Amino acid sequence: MYKNFYRLQKNPFEITPDPSFLFPTPRHNEALASLYYGVTSHRGFVVLTGEVGTGKTLLLRSLLGLLQRREIAFALIFNPSLSPLEFIRYIAGDFGLPVAGKAKDELIHVLNAFLLQRHQQRLTTLLVVDEAHHLSTEILEEIRLLTNLETAQQKLLQIVLSGQPELDQKLDSFGLRQLKQRVALRCHLEALNLEETRKYMARRLQIAGAAAESKIFSDPTISAVFRHSKGIPRLINTICENALLAGYAKRVSTITPEIIEAIAKDLRLGIVTVGEKDSGEAPRPQQQLEQNELVMAVRALLELHDRLKGTDPKVPTPISKRLAGHEPYI
Repeated sequence: MYKNFYRLQKNPFEITPDPSFLFPTPRHNEALASLYYGVTSHRGFVVLTGEVGTGKTLLLRSLLGLLQRREIAFALIFNPSLSPLEFIRYIAGDFGLPVAGKAKDELIHVLNAFLLQRHQQRLTTLLVVDEAHHLSTEILEEIRLLTNLETAQQKLLQIVLSGQPELDQKLDSFGLRQLKQRVALRCHLEALNLEETRKYMARRLQIAGAAAESKIFSDPTISAVFRHSKGIPRLINTICENALLAGYAKRVSTITPEIIEAIAKDLRLGIVTVGEKDSGEAPRPQQQLEQNELVMAVRALLELHDRLKGTDPKVPTPISKRLAGHEPYI
């Protein structure tokens, strides 16, 4: 709609992960190099993490594009909400192996034979799991078992897990310590800074066909984009895509900060609700008052409970004393 107006050949801010739009910040370059090295040198197990919208999927697609040139077969899982059997079946099916009617142990046997055959041909085989922070403990244990498919010299299956920082928290858990110890390389993506945001937007516009001298987004406008997106590439794309549509509707050749402010308001980017996680902020006065009243009410109930049970010799310590701090209240 707006491409002709701004003299563009394609949409510069699509949110789909197109590898041709990869913006090579030092962190992205380092992460891509680490992933490539980890797979091609058969390190076994690599983990990529990053906040929502920082470009993990785009980086994975860029990696797979590079690896395809080396005849590396890969299975890509982007829906980790599977049972252990479905997970193994999906992997085998993605490698083109027969899966119909086979039990889990049979699938493992078929998969192992396939990996050995490729290893004998000096070919690399890769499993990539996107959105891996959603993986259950059971599936992560299945992945650990897959790392046991190996020869005396090297792992038969290279594995890349990609997910939000919650993936690191899962791998840090005591129950998954065996899997954590097998991680050979870790990469982490962060948001862009202001200068990177400016270059990111300019690169996308250039790839989309914008003239070098065009000023579709002014410097104050770019600052407004950065402020509202906090440097998250996906949000930058969303804001800029909407800004180009709004600019086309207003017939303005340069997007103004006011347009960005209106879009940010429409997208509710400044609205944050309190979730289940602790925000780390001190309670507001009203919250503190409500908490104090709740504690007093609970204490009164417990004291009543203690008086009713006070003659029972089996009650070693009144619960009210525990709450008051004389004993730990568990």
